[in-house]
Amino acid sequence: MPDKILVLHPFASPWETEDPFLVTMHHQDAYPRGNNDQGPDVSIQDRSLGQDFSAKDGFSMYHGTKVPGFPVHPHMGFETVTVVLQGFVDHFDSTGAYGRYGHGDVQWLTTGRGTQHTEMFPLVHQEEENPLELFQIWINLPNKNKYAPPEYKMLWAEDIPEVEAVGSNGEKATVRLIAGSFQGETSIEPTNASWARDPDHHVGIFLVRLEPNATLSLPPISKTLNRNLYFYQGDTIYVEGTAVKPRHRVKLAGDQEISIANGPIDGQILILEGEPIAESVAQHGPFVMNTRQELFDAFEEYRRTQFGGWPWSRPDPVNDRNAGRFAHYNNGFIEKK
Repeated sequence: MPDKILVLHPFASPWETEDPFLVTMHHQDAYPRGNNDQGPDVSIQDRSLGQDFSAKDGFSMYHGTKVPGFPVHPHMGFETVTVVLQGFVDHFDSTGAYGRYGHGDVQWLTTGRGTQHTEMFPLVHQEEENPLELFQIWINLPNKNKYAPPEYKMLWAEDIPEVEAVGSNGEKATVRLIAGSFQGETSIEPTNASWARDPDHHVGIFLVRLEPNATLSLPPISKTLNRNLYFYQGDTIYVEGTAVKPRHRVKLAGDQEISIANGPIDGQILILEGEPIAESVAQHGPFVMNTRQELFDAFEEYRRTQFGGWPWSRPDPVNDRNAGRFAHYNNGFIEKK
């Protein structure tokens, strides 16, 4: 194995990541047509509703009981980056913000000193199926920012930059910049407290689409960079000449140029890279702090304050079926797409 490849192994569940990333989840569900409540228009009574990760008939309800998804739950001390490839997500949070995003949109949420939110997957189409595919990537916060105010920002699909590398026979490699810089293009800025906001931290979140036989080169960054490639769909790619099959993670040297060549069918890759925060991590479920005492204090804070409480009438709210893509921020500002 070339010395530019440091680790090559099959995906774990969830996907293994490295500092500054905490974990990555990949959800892919073949949801059927929706009913009047924007839930599945098929029987779900034989599932363990509230805890359904069965993938029965190609989909799970997760913690939802009528609409699939994740009803109200708390977070503290880190960030979530939710990249939706297909389908929709309805967001409601304890600051009073809410919205709907999907089909290429990205939500960047800094949980900071604590927030509650929902991630429901409304099945808006009643005359056709409602496939869903998304990544949720957790990024740690340095200690100095763990108590930052909660903040979320939408990166709308139409605004996210892309870079194309075209081969000698016209084959394309397309890099979608969720975070970071590539070949002179720079992503939209993330939230204010994010580790990714400082360009010296070299945080990159790249979605790569490779046409058959397309090639791509990753530039050298630094010896300390943690760089991981996740090949999640396709037939075969060749990383520095080493054949890699789908559902494999490749840890790469951060200070070397890396060549990637695709095989005979379209390939899909997620790349996560960044300088490590290099602080101790104490994590329990949705809380990520630096020490066990800070973790205890975080749970006590949530028990005492509920992070400001829950302003919505139900734990799993969804927007109107025809709401479209929008964000209603807690300062009253509204974005519509």
